[in-house]
Amino acid sequence: MWRATCLVLGAAVLAVSTPVHAVSLPDTPLNRARAQMAVQELEIMLLTHPSATLALEAWCTTHHLADSPVVTARKMTVAEPDDAPPAVRANLGVSATQRVRHRQVQLVCGAHVLSVADNWYVPDRLPAQMNVILEQTDTSFGHVVAPLHFSRTRLEFDRLWSPWPGLMPAASLAVPAIIVRQRAVLHDEHGQPFSEVVETYTDQTLDFLSAG
Repeated sequence: MWRATCLVLGAAVLAVSTPVHAVSLPDTPLNRARAQMAVQELEIMLLTHPSATLALEAWCTTHHLADSPVVTARKMTVAEPDDAPPAVRANLGVSATQRVRHRQVQLVCGAHVLSVADNWYVPDRLPAQMNVILEQTDTSFGHVVAPLHFSRTRLEFDRLWSPWPGLMPAASLAVPAIIVRQRAVLHDEHGQPFSEVVETYTDQTLDFLSAG
């Protein structure tokens, strides 16, 4: 159930808020191999960074996705920002009545929407100024909470697409809109959990392949 919810969240935001987009790549064995290596590289980048924002900025820099490889956030409207699934509350160690906020953003580098991030966070465990920034600006969650020197405990890491074995070769390689998803709990430097995040990564992380 939780896994299905994660997929619906990311897919819904991508469907309603981004233009039709597809990686334009001829379907050849070489390009399938390049795509496979790129997905594996993305996974390593994400697994070796506590902050997804910093991981994506490193990705943008490495693959020249924008003149200025800075990841910015586009905050989305959440229907029930104070609603948190019971599993999230359990992972954060909060009661059914303690306030948990839901914040959803697209993380963007240049013209590329690289991911959709859903953050459930406990306002009482963040400094007041951080709460103001999260409520009133589009600043990415990772940049806002960086002073907490946080770490992450990964709960799930799923590769949702691979070019191998795949279907029979076609004119172009069919890359779905969503390719990787991870779920994690963020802890401050004292070990207290303050946020759970679901990050859904898009095919636009692979746009550099089309230019290669």
